[in-house]
Amino acid sequence: MIDRRIKFRHIQCFVEIAQEQSLKLAADKLCLTQPAISKTLKELEDIVGASLMSRSRAGISLTKQGKVFLHFAQISLASLQQGLEGVEKEGDLARPLLKVGALPSVATSFIPPVIREFSELAPNVIVQIMDGPHGYLIERLKMGELDLVIGRLGRPVTMEGVSFTQLYSERVDVVVRAGHPLLENPDIKRIGEWPVIYPPEGAAIRPLVERFLIANGVGELPNRIETVSGAFGRVYTRRSDAVWLISAGVVPNEIADGHLARLPIDSDITKGPVGLMTRPEARQSPAEQVFRLAVQTVIGELGLTS
Repeated sequence: MIDRRIKFRHIQCFVEIAQEQSLKLAADKLCLTQPAISKTLKELEDIVGASLMSRSRAGISLTKQGKVFLHFAQISLASLQQGLEGVEKEGDLARPLLKVGALPSVATSFIPPVIREFSELAPNVIVQIMDGPHGYLIERLKMGELDLVIGRLGRPVTMEGVSFTQLYSERVDVVVRAGHPLLENPDIKRIGEWPVIYPPEGAAIRPLVERFLIANGVGELPNRIETVSGAFGRVYTRRSDAVWLISAGVVPNEIADGHLARLPIDSDITKGPVGLMTRPEARQSPAEQVFRLAVQTVIGELGLTS
């Protein structure tokens, strides 16, 4: 049973301090004095019987107990906000909607477990998922047709007006069908002997692939098919001798099943940040706050690192 001594102000102050990592900034945001917000935090710690935050010259940091409490405190605030917004909307059947864009590198491996986690945390939220190339999704984001996009960091010119929060890093793999001749003698310089599925101009991984090939002495690839379509790449690579240059997150299932194989070639030079992209001016909805919690949970479960 929840201790009745815990009030809304305790939860609100704790969450703001955790987000700002500063008593002063949190107090300013809540229009309180620093002694007042410090007193509220002390009251909460006394009630729960644990130290939730440690204070030092570097600022505020969460204790192990504080990290656990923050997870559920944020969910509680988000759920309350959803309830308030639901009351304001017309109709008893109104449900919150979250529109998510997913680049190919995350649509297959990362987004499914995130959605599963999110559905458990916020079962009343309708999620719309749109996948596609980087430029297309970023444009939809800027136009307000998407609430957020998850994928690789694009070129600077495409990221103007977009806020990027890095989640983890991912490399580009060189992928072929099982039994491909290259598997017997993996030499990146020979890929031009077969059709190459290559990222098109504007794709987030294109400059990384170009740098990778130049570093390995690979020249022009005349017989190439330019696309970031995961559906096409999976089928065409499996049924032909094509060599596919694609983000590792697109094909983990096919590699695990043995239908496709990653060439044992060092491609760490292609590692690039995968992150969450939003409009800087947009206010985070309660649904988005819970979605971010689901993202961080899955990153921890999968052991992904920056």
